[in-house]
Amino acid sequence: MKECRTLFSKKLHDYGAAWRIMRPESVTDQIYIKANRIRSLEMKKEALVDEGIRSEFIAIVNYAIIGLIQLELGASEVADEMTPQEALEAYDRYAEEALQLMLRKNHDYDEAWRLMRISSYTDLILMKIFRTKRIESLGGETLVSEGIDANYIDMMNYAVFGLIKLTFGE
Repeated sequence: MKECRTLFSKKLHDYGAAWRIMRPESVTDQIYIKANRIRSLEMKKEALVDEGIRSEFIAIVNYAIIGLIQLELGASEVADEMTPQEALEAYDRYAEEALQLMLRKNHDYDEAWRLMRISSYTDLILMKIFRTKRIESLGGETLVSEGIDANYIDMMNYAVFGLIKLTFGE
């Protein structure tokens, strides 16, 4: 998460909070693009663009947090309405929320993620994206399912698991 936050902070410096104009549905589509590229690279075993799976998992983490911020605040008409400090504070709050959920789930599931393949994280992220798109098409109204925010947090945590495995191996 430190690596993800560092990149987020550097991009805040370069671009400001330009992402504030994005509607949550657009954030979901950005996450889809990243997850779909990971799956494509996993299946093709070759990248023609010099960015690997790792950078895409980092992007998923950061876009998931952006999605959570956008769900909370709504899309802005003015990209610079959020200072870098405010953006980092929101980032840290949602990163902590995701960590706490991950720790509770790790307890209940006995850290089953450690025995999963990275490709399974990719597929689970894609499934969560399609669930999120469905919930978005329903205007956020579900009968029994968790909301968009829970799906963003799950996507983030699966991406973190992928980053851990890419860093430390199976």
